[in-house]
Amino acid sequence: MTRLLTVLSCVFVGASGIALAGAAQQSVLARYETDARKTDPGFAGFSADRGKVFFLTKHSGGRPDTPSCASCHTASPRQPGQTRAGQTIAPMAVSVTPSRFSNAAKAEKWFARNCDTVLGRACTAQEKGDFISFMLSQ
Repeated sequence: MTRLLTVLSCVFVGASGIALAGAAQQSVLARYETDARKTDPGFAGFSADRGKVFFLTKHSGGRPDTPSCASCHTASPRQPGQTRAGQTIAPMAVSVTPSRFSNAAKAEKWFARNCDTVLGRACTAQEKGDFISFMLSQ
């Protein structure tokens, strides 16, 4: 199993430019990949570029005071963000906060909360994987 994760890590790094994906993040991405393939048999992989666009885009459907991920997390994932209540949020970039996206349950908890706030709906598995891919590339 460890060898498989190492091979998958090399494939992910080479194919998508993800520089810092550890075994824990690869496990989370693998889960989202499985989910993405269930909903889209033509799924061709995650994209850090799509994740960046998703992160920065002003979406409609969610709360007006949080139209994008960058509303709270800033336009630079390497910088700390701030909640609407004024609390500091650790940087989203894995290069700065290496524990990001290493726990599937925790990732799901925050995607559930933040996707609803920003989009007014749940994020798709592809959106989650693209988002994580972008954060791994930062």
